[in-house]
Amino acid sequence: MGKMWAGRFKSALDKQADDFNSSFHFDNRMYKQDISGSVMHAKMLGDKKIITEEEKSEIIKGLSGILSDIESGALPLESDAEDIHMFIEEELTKRIGDPGKRLHTARSRNDQVALDIRMYMANECEEIGGLILKLITAITDKAKENVNTIMPGYTHLQRAQPITFAHHILTYAFMLKRDFERIADAEKRMLSQCPIGSCALAGTTYDTDRYFEAEHLGFTDISLNSIDGVSDRDFCLELLSAFSILMMHLSRFSEEIILWSSWEFKFIELDDSYTTGSSIMPQKKNPDMAELVRGKTGRVYGDLMALLTTLKGLPLAYNKDMQEDKEPVFDALDTLHQCIPVFAAMVGTMTVLPQNMRAAASKGFLNATDCADYLTKKGMPFRDAYKISGKLVYLCTEKNCTLEDLSLTELKKLSPLFAPDVYEAIRLDTCVCQRKSYGGPAVEQTAMQIAAMERFIAAHTK
Repeated sequence: MGKMWAGRFKSALDKQADDFNSSFHFDNRMYKQDISGSVMHAKMLGDKKIITEEEKSEIIKGLSGILSDIESGALPLESDAEDIHMFIEEELTKRIGDPGKRLHTARSRNDQVALDIRMYMANECEEIGGLILKLITAITDKAKENVNTIMPGYTHLQRAQPITFAHHILTYAFMLKRDFERIADAEKRMLSQCPIGSCALAGTTYDTDRYFEAEHLGFTDISLNSIDGVSDRDFCLELLSAFSILMMHLSRFSEEIILWSSWEFKFIELDDSYTTGSSIMPQKKNPDMAELVRGKTGRVYGDLMALLTTLKGLPLAYNKDMQEDKEPVFDALDTLHQCIPVFAAMVGTMTVLPQNMRAAASKGFLNATDCADYLTKKGMPFRDAYKISGKLVYLCTEKNCTLEDLSLTELKKLSPLFAPDVYEAIRLDTCVCQRKSYGGPAVEQTAMQIAAMERFIAAHTK
């Protein structure tokens, strides 16, 4: 079939140029949204007497048949059409004749495209949100199993203070909670401006009802400026930004999983189902899933930068460059659909090795701050206590021992405030259990954090 805009042209578009111009091979995934939008547009046209009731009914019946045939496979999504919008309109006209040609009254492909991608992405936000909740659940469940599993907490990748594994991994649950909220917020904003009725850029002379279409398509409002309606892609950028932050969080967690599963740490062991072997070294068990997530983070960053670069120099209103909005968004969505479920399963099936974590926590003087706090609670200014604790650490490095190994006589040489109760105060379990400040690693505080996560999951699980 010839191009819908062919009346202006004497010769057909060059085949190579036609292929270059076409977006059908990637935007055909929006067929449901395009049909939903067209059904509602036909209803509005009929209700406003812009088309007849009979034409409205024929169009809606025809569109419903197309949707059914696409989903059953009777109508393959294969065509030389320029895009999914032309594919459906051409198929509709083929099926019902002239009434199909009336569907495009009072709209343009510019506002039609803007509508479809908003609706498609809003649906995807729901899907991604559900995946995030499953990952948060996997992390929370693993935390519940490890509220008493003591491990080193790190700063600068140096052993710093004793914490629990539950406290550590719950950090990622809170990161993901913010990711969920960012995406939900972006979805809300996405559905606050329905662009349909903006037409090419300047609206229409027909007496349309934009609010009717917006309301019945799930939007809370319409775009109040028709140029903004067709030229705005901020919602794509916002979502790609949220996805990039999410992937950054997964990448950070991946890095720790990779370190923890190494022989140098051996804090965890990944299930065989989520590791691979070596083609030459039979002893290897590689954390490839975590490495791939870490690698694919750069891909999503690239999607964001690609669209930012595309949009940065565009004059108003619509330009063909804006066809480049979809592939980055779709690629990022597909990447998240791959990464999050695998990550959740990898976390859920990994084995925690508490003895190795505790052994690591017993080295590196993680209780040095607690030693200083002990003296401070006895009345010594913290800075003085800090210096004494530092001297004790130096003494231990010279003697190749731990703080607990020092005799009370050795301790008293630096301060008479030391008493036998110091050994209980600097014991790892005490160090962790006494960190009861809000948000800390003490068991009751960790339980509070787990409860908060479980409430969040329950509130958003449908």
